Amino acid sequence: MGDFNQSVILEAIRRSGDGFSRIELVDATGLSAQTVTNITRRLLSEGLIEEAGRTINGPGKPRTTLRLIPRSRLSLGVHLDPALTTVVLLDLSGAVIARSVRRTPANDPMQVIRAMADAIEDLVERSGVDRETIAGVGVAAPGPLDAERGTVIDPPKLHQWHRVPLRTALADAVGLPVVLEKDTTAAAFAEIWTGEDPPDVSLLFVYLGTGIGTALVLDGDVVRGRSRNVGEVGHVIVDPDGPVCGCGRRGCVEVVCTPQAIVEQAERAGVLADDRVGSDAESVDERLAQLCTRAQQGDAGALAVLVHAAENLSVLISTLTNMLDVDRVVLGGPFWARLSRVYLRELPKLLERQSATGAVRNLPVAGSVVGGDVGAVGAACVILADVLSPRASSLLLEGGRS
Repeated sequence: MGDFNQSVILEAIRRSGDGFSRIELVDATGLSAQTVTNITRRLLSEGLIEEAGRTINGPGKPRTTLRLIPRSRLSLGVHLDPALTTVVLLDLSGAVIARSVRRTPANDPMQVIRAMADAIEDLVERSGVDRETIAGVGVAAPGPLDAERGTVIDPPKLHQWHRVPLRTALADAVGLPVVLEKDTTAAAFAEIWTGEDPPDVSLLFVYLGTGIGTALVLDGDVVRGRSRNVGEVGHVIVDPDGPVCGCGRRGCVEVVCTPQAIVEQAERAGVLADDRVGSDAESVDERLAQLCTRAQQGDAGALAVLVHAAENLSVLISTLTNMLDVDRVVLGGPFWARLSRVYLRELPKLLERQSATGAVRNLPVAGSVVGGDVGAVGAACVILADVLSPRASSLLLEGGRS
């Protein structure tokens, strides 16, 4: 219970922005004044918070404001993408201290893990932070994952990654605790950690990376699913007349909504020359950039391809939002910045027409507040959440678990 109450107080101080007095913490948390006093005394002695001056609010004694010491605890986040590996260093407030982006080495998983470890060590050295303050490393990777064993299991876009023990191998390489999380789930963590949503927000996060995935936040908590693989939507059918998918059906998200699928549609339509060699992440990335630039410059054919892609994506989103009844939809990921102009114009009206609750309320659609590093930032936020955020599960006794 003490650990849980400490997390409640730390989270309240973090969310307050400018800090809280002890009296304000009593009001914000519902804890007794004695509990708040005892816990804040401990947090002060551990160097997690500091006294930041006095304020006068009405009659009575001036109140001492307590606020986080951002660099008292740090976390590292790594986003493993088939094209790029991004590493970020976050402080306790969620601010990015340093980042690096490198091309992901092809094929050999162990080579990729060694490159991750090198990037982490370089970033820590370059930032000049005290290594002892780093709570751990969060890794955002494409699913499916075996969360219990910390392995990556045959992601569609990462070849040769069959049950790769990523968590253990990276922890051994860097000498820090490692947590493995799905990239989509990590992205949702980043959104609720760094955003300004109320604590009880419910939202659908749509992740636009090399693949397409979703994540779900209900009442302020990220839903991971029984095997921690929630959001695998690649084989949801959104266009029954679309291309044949590897699963044998037509029009799945995997062959209609992904960047590679959009590029292939542009090539079939003659908007882009059909002379691309291979479907590696780098060439698809380059072709999608060309397509989006041409659409922005007024190329009607390029714009039509992107509008059609938005229509297909709206089928997936409306199917999920009609079922889940969330407060809003957030889109993000490495490819979001390029697609955002068209998608933010098209998706709200498409979803309004397809909404089962349109007569009751609107469904806001927005881009992530985090930007293209949302996967890496989210992975680091998972580590910070273990330090700061209260979780009801922390009240369970180990011996009482089945």
